[in-house]
Amino acid sequence: MSPSDPASIFLSAPDGLRLHVRSYGRASRPALPVVCLPGLARTAADFEALASALSHDEARPRLVIALDYRGRGQSEYDRDPANYAFHTELADVLAVIVALDCTPAIFVGTSRGGILTMMLAALRPTAIAGAVLNDIGPVIEPKGLMRIKGYVGRLPQPRSVEEGAEVLRRLFDAQFPKLGPEDWLSAARRTFKQGEDGRLVPTYDVRLAKTMEGIEFERPLPTLWKEFDALANVPLMVIRGENSDILTVATLEAMREHHGKMEIVEVPDQGHAPLLAEADVIARIADFAGGCDEARLT
Repeated sequence: MSPSDPASIFLSAPDGLRLHVRSYGRASRPALPVVCLPGLARTAADFEALASALSHDEARPRLVIALDYRGRGQSEYDRDPANYAFHTELADVLAVIVALDCTPAIFVGTSRGGILTMMLAALRPTAIAGAVLNDIGPVIEPKGLMRIKGYVGRLPQPRSVEEGAEVLRRLFDAQFPKLGPEDWLSAARRTFKQGEDGRLVPTYDVRLAKTMEGIEFERPLPTLWKEFDALANVPLMVIRGENSDILTVATLEAMREHHGKMEIVEVPDQGHAPLLAEADVIARIADFAGGCDEARLT
């Protein structure tokens, strides 16, 4: 392992299940730590570019941790898929940040990770020194949810990484039209892993699909304005993919009315959820984190 490689840390969830965390850099005061929370069927690997950049920032190097939720990445799969639920995962997040002594922190939450960030703000506001919500808000569009429901736990089983890249390209090309062959290969390496029989399988427990069984287009999810408003007193950045079908421009404007100082970043030619891997996006997040440091010291 080189000095730039992340460290793998394994911790126990409140119920004893083993959780995996990627840790980048070292705790450095006054630089606040950053906690990265991925999407529903995603893993800590999604934050590789961002976490590496923030942990090696020349002006403000900082500790960055990225969590694999239970049933994802290198975390243990739950015997009971009913535990792939927000309340359980929120308890897991709390256990991790307490065990690693990384509060208060700046939270970067992609999709489901952003929902958990809002829920954490309502439950434990002192844990959050700033928040980046990546393509998620208090109103979640049914059209996007139905699209996600259509593929989580139902991906075709590719025979190679190259075939996996083609599977992903066919699924997501409309939302990410500017990605090239190498981008899709990288996405495939983050989405599939070698199973025990040597075949490629998703990097998550396919029983995650059960968490979406009750979602129907005609029955939108309850809004999360109460949870969003819990972020009113901390710096907030919201990132939206130009092609997003989860976070609409109308919801973004309503969020701005609730949080007047909210910083907005729109990523062109990307949908749900922006990759957070481009230099300009990373630079915006780094500047935002620096502002959170300064706000904390004043």
